[in-house]
Amino acid sequence: MPFDAFDALLETFFPGGARNVETGLSGWNNTTRYVTAGGNRWVLRVYETHRDADKIRFEHAVLLELARRNLPFAVPVPMRLPSGATFVPVPDGSGRFGCLFRYIEGNRPDSSVPRVAGAVGEAVGALCRELSAVKVSVRPAYAPYYEMDAAHPSCPQERIEAFCASPPPAFRGQRAELAMLAEELRQFRRYAPKLRKLPHQLIHGDVNDSNLLAAADDPERIAAVLDFEFCTWDARAMEPAVVLSGLLGTEKRSGRASAAAQSAEAREVGGDWEEAVASFVRGFGRHVRLTEAEAEAIVPLMTLRKLDVFVHFLGRLLDGVDTEDTLREQIDSAAAGLETLRRRRGKLAARCRELIGPP
Repeated sequence: MPFDAFDALLETFFPGGARNVETGLSGWNNTTRYVTAGGNRWVLRVYETHRDADKIRFEHAVLLELARRNLPFAVPVPMRLPSGATFVPVPDGSGRFGCLFRYIEGNRPDSSVPRVAGAVGEAVGALCRELSAVKVSVRPAYAPYYEMDAAHPSCPQERIEAFCASPPPAFRGQRAELAMLAEELRQFRRYAPKLRKLPHQLIHGDVNDSNLLAAADDPERIAAVLDFEFCTWDARAMEPAVVLSGLLGTEKRSGRASAAAQSAEAREVGGDWEEAVASFVRGFGRHVRLTEAEAEAIVPLMTLRKLDVFVHFLGRLLDGVDTEDTLREQIDSAAAGLETLRRRRGKLAARCRELIGPP
């Protein structure tokens, strides 16, 4: 976005005031800038994945409710204008929206370290417990993960099948990977009806290292959970499934997906993934206990997470948002992730059963 559009957008929030704008860590889905104004620091977000005010309205309603609760970590708090609005149109005719969040100090954690994974489990468990009690008047805008056709309207089943069966020239070298992804999608669609019977609640839906901050003085304490853009009503078991999917280390942290690349090799070498998974499960289980059916669903939901990453980026290509190179990278990542999940399935299922029990 040109600088003059940033400047015009910020004039809405700080009319006539001096401000400084910097680039910094960002993700795939939105434009992010860091703003200093009036002695305070803010994060400017411009939504790039949609032009839907209802989606932002729901996200901000949840954040404002969470901010009133006694959480052991911070969440983004949107700035309110005198009108009460928390987001405004970008004044460039694009139909996009922008907002400001208070800046939160911290560093990106490394959940491949078992003690950090335990802290992530504690934070995600506490968040899951609080979200189960959150009530807002705005309806969720996103469908549950498992309702794939509703979640990804650009990618109905027939279009995905056609792409995988007869890929365009740029993707013909990935025929094997696409065939595997298509088969996994077919199998998951047969399993999906079981998920509708599981306990449901609000979930964050995209917790990974790029959406967390560790305390600046303690890398083993989670200081903030960020990016609630994809928060929605879904199976409760999806929340730990998303994190555990990332702990396998072979996906780019994206999907419904936020975005920082993670090294698959860093997780596979040394075998710390088992300790990290065990630590996460212990931390999560201190706050939330699951039914037997939920625990058994986590591994299939991890498969869904990896498939969702592929479908998400296929949709972005078809919508003209991403390049072929980006999708090629995500195809390889999703296929490698599913191969890893197949190898680890037994051990992961055993760990997930440790979450069964009363609160």
